[in-house]
Amino acid sequence: MSGPFSVEGKVAVITGGARGIGWAIAHELIARGARVVITDPGVTIAGENPDAESVREAARALGVGALALPEDISAPGAAQAAVELAVERFGALDIVVNNAAVLRDGFIFKAQRSDWERVIQTNLTGAWALLAAATPLMREAVKGGGAPGRIVNIISTAGLYGNYGQAAYAAAKAGLVGLTRAVALDLARSKVNCNAVAPFAATRVTESIQPANEAQRAYQRRALKVPADYVARLVGWLCSPGCDITGQIFGVRGREVFLFSQPRPAVRIVTAPLADLTAESLDAAISTAVRDRLVDLTTDLESFNTEPIV
Repeated sequence: MSGPFSVEGKVAVITGGARGIGWAIAHELIARGARVVITDPGVTIAGENPDAESVREAARALGVGALALPEDISAPGAAQAAVELAVERFGALDIVVNNAAVLRDGFIFKAQRSDWERVIQTNLTGAWALLAAATPLMREAVKGGGAPGRIVNIISTAGLYGNYGQAAYAAAKAGLVGLTRAVALDLARSKVNCNAVAPFAATRVTESIQPANEAQRAYQRRALKVPADYVARLVGWLCSPGCDITGQIFGVRGREVFLFSQPRPAVRIVTAPLADLTAESLDAAISTAVRDRLVDLTTDLESFNTEPIV
C-alpha cells in the first residue's frame, strides 16, 4: 500500500505493546507494513511480577517485523535502549506510541505514597523519558529531509473527568494531556505531530473495574464488548504521514470517535477593585453569576454509560 496514509517501512516504538491496546496497535502497524519495537516488562496491571518471556512471545506472534524489549520504560536507560534498538535493527524511528500504564486504585484518604509514585513513574515519567530520548532523532530526521514523525499518547477519560479512587491514575493521565500539548508545541516547527487518544475497549483496566453500583456494572459490561482494534485503527491513522493534526485529544469507542474540548476560559468576570474585594462580593460575582456553568462531578463511567456502536 502506498499513499499519504501508508506506514509502509515506518519504524515504531510502542510501550506496553505486549497486551491489549498496545498489542492491537502493534498488530495494526505491522499489518500495514511498519516494523515495531514493543517495550514492555510483562507486569500485572498493578505493575508487579515481570514476565520477559510473555513479552518475547507477543513479539513472536506479531512476526518478523516485531522486536521485544522486556524493560520498564520508566527505568533509567530503558527509553534510550528502546530508541537505540529501533535504530540499530530497523534503521530509523518514525513513530512513538506511549501506551504503558499501571493501575493502583485507592481513595485519597487511604492512599499509599508508594502506589502514587509507581503509577506516576510508569504512566507519565516513562512517557516523558521516551519522548525525551526519541524526539532529538525525529527532529534530525526532518532536518535531513525525512518525513516528520508521529507521536500518540494513550490517555484515559479518567484524566479528563476524574473517577473515584483513581487519584494517581487520573493525575498521571491528565499529566499526559499536558505533555501532549507541550510536545506538540515543541515540535510544531519540525512538523512532528503529537496527539492523545482516550480508548474505550476491553482491556485489563476495564476488567479491573470494581463496580460500586448497577450503573458501573452496566458500563463495564458494555466496555468489554468493544474490541481494541478500533483504537488501533484510529492510532494508525494518526501515525500516518497524511494526517496533519496535532495537539488534539481524541476518544474512540468502537465506531464512535470523539474529539474532546480542551480547557479554555468559559466565563470572564471582572471583580470589584481590591479595596472593595470581599468574600461576599466574590461570591456575588462568581458563585451566583456562573452557577449554571459549573462542571458537575460526573465520572467518565457515568458519562459514557451508553450502548457502544461496534
